[in-house]
Amino acid sequence: MLKDILLKNRSYRRFYQDVKIPESELRELVDLTRYTPSTGNTQPLKYMIITGEEECEKVFSTLGWAGLLKDWDGPEQGERPSAYIIILCDNSIGRKMDRDDGICAQTIMLGAAEKGYGGCMLGNINRPLFAEYFGIDTEKYSIDLCLALGKPKEKVVLTDVGESKSTAYYRDAEGTHYVPKRSLEEIIIK
Repeated sequence: MLKDILLKNRSYRRFYQDVKIPESELRELVDLTRYTPSTGNTQPLKYMIITGEEECEKVFSTLGWAGLLKDWDGPEQGERPSAYIIILCDNSIGRKMDRDDGICAQTIMLGAAEKGYGGCMLGNINRPLFAEYFGIDTEKYSIDLCLALGKPKEKVVLTDVGESKSTAYYRDAEGTHYVPKRSLEEIIIK
């Protein structure tokens, strides 16, 4: 059921780095995006699949992780993603395709959850450095999102938004990651 996959599909930020995702499975995840809606059916998004250790280290060095966890710079060596899918937009086909990015990123993440993997959608990318590392022509392509993927190594717990009304995620002393969610009554207006 879709709800079961949605509940498994959390933003994971720590992974079993030694558990590799076969490139064939990553290609299957990208293939799912061909069946999603696209603004004006333009289908401008392109994808980079990155699995090599050196390439993964380069990607990792361009990312900012978990902005609300001020004392955490991201996963340590051994807990980093084993793969990345980078979403690019072909500017000759379309520009600023935020809706398409979101739909396709969520589709990939749901597919990953179904396969027993997890990940995190990251927009905090040092784009000039990424473009330099991977030879991306930034006139032709915008670097939109990075999907960090792997076998999750952390526990993520959904919790209700408390009296403080804060939706800020946080970790406890044991490293369990908590994600407050608003109630159904709060999000339905009428």
